[in-house]
Amino acid sequence: MLLAKWIVLAETRAQAVMDRRQRRNPSASSFAFSSPASSSSSFRSEKFSSNPPKTSNSLEDAHQLKSKCGKPQRPEQEEEGEQDPNNLLSLVGTCPFMCPAGERAQRERLRDLAVFERLHGNPGKTSPSLAVKKFCRTIATKHMQASDVRPLPVLEETLNYLLNLLDATEHPFEVVHDFGFDRTRSIRQDLSMQNIVNDQTIHMFEEMVKFHIISHHKLRSCSSKPSFSSVHYLNMEQLKKCLISLYALYKENRNSNSIYKNEPEFYSFHVLLHLGSNSQPLGESLSLWLGRVPSLILKSKEMCFARRLLRLFRMGNYKRFLCTTATEASYLQYYIIEPYINEVRALALSCVNYCGYKLHLYPIAHLSKLLMMKELDVESFCTACGLETSTNERGNKFLSTKQTNFHYPKEVFPSYCLLGLEHF
Repeated sequence: MLLAKWIVLAETRAQAVMDRRQRRNPSASSFAFSSPASSSSSFRSEKFSSNPPKTSNSLEDAHQLKSKCGKPQRPEQEEEGEQDPNNLLSLVGTCPFMCPAGERAQRERLRDLAVFERLHGNPGKTSPSLAVKKFCRTIATKHMQASDVRPLPVLEETLNYLLNLLDATEHPFEVVHDFGFDRTRSIRQDLSMQNIVNDQTIHMFEEMVKFHIISHHKLRSCSSKPSFSSVHYLNMEQLKKCLISLYALYKENRNSNSIYKNEPEFYSFHVLLHLGSNSQPLGESLSLWLGRVPSLILKSKEMCFARRLLRLFRMGNYKRFLCTTATEASYLQYYIIEPYINEVRALALSCVNYCGYKLHLYPIAHLSKLLMMKELDVESFCTACGLETSTNERGNKFLSTKQTNFHYPKEVFPSYCLLGLEHF
């Protein structure tokens, strides 16, 4: 009797709950308020069925949604936190200046002007021919006005202006690099928001990759400063991001039986970035990456050079490594290889020291040819590696072998030139 009353009470309460829900949501379908037994049965059938019902989160629906949205985000869009332009109305910039007028006025009020943007050196005054739009990390495409975005011709003009500053001598290169580093990111941001993927964009990305490689070379002269390591790291990070975007642009615009003129050299940079490190600069193993490179690029002289050099480096074949670099490297390839030249030289010096005969002095003139260095630089290099040199009565200089205090320098090596590449 008590059980029956409890059942009736439970059903009454359940009916009251359903009535309240029905009043709140009159359009709700009746199956949402089915009995517990029928709900449980339905759940079991869906959970254990070999053909479960499709939902809006299924892989097939996700694939269909991706197809409707068009092309996936390019790496540059993902890393700068921008929205996919394919999901929005096409944004076409209309700003005629290197920096939008609103930003220019605001930065004048805040006295937020780089030294290159100051009119007559005044930190609170600039002009349309000097101010360049800054990079903004938290920018959102849907909130951006067309008047704040620069069209392609203005972006090309802005990039040329920035690249011309690389030869400026009135300021330290760190200052020049800091300005170009930020403003080129802003250029990439405007290109991405407008989803511009044509040949002009490829050329601009190639120029920005060159900017970071040249900076990689010039910043080495600033290596004695405490902030060098962080600046160098950030520059390399943006170099790798530019390369990722450039490879995506190549792929998107490539014809089936042709490649771009500079494509082999710029692909070789990825291989050379693996020198001296076991890490994967662009996020995957080199062998997997090479498997996706078109055969025309793999067979090019630039890629063959890069792969051969990487193999020589890992084998420790210092003589062929140095000779191959001196005879075949382009200036951009050399700038990437340069930090590892002295690492290879130290390996060669170690071999000469430990493998030579103790009573036989090794002529510095021979060592100069082996290391492809000037004789004065060889003496300095030996000292940096903890080795002593001597001079006989005729003025000839020698290295005593079997010295036990050899070590790889803990500091960054000076930039000794490689004989045969003095013009770089």
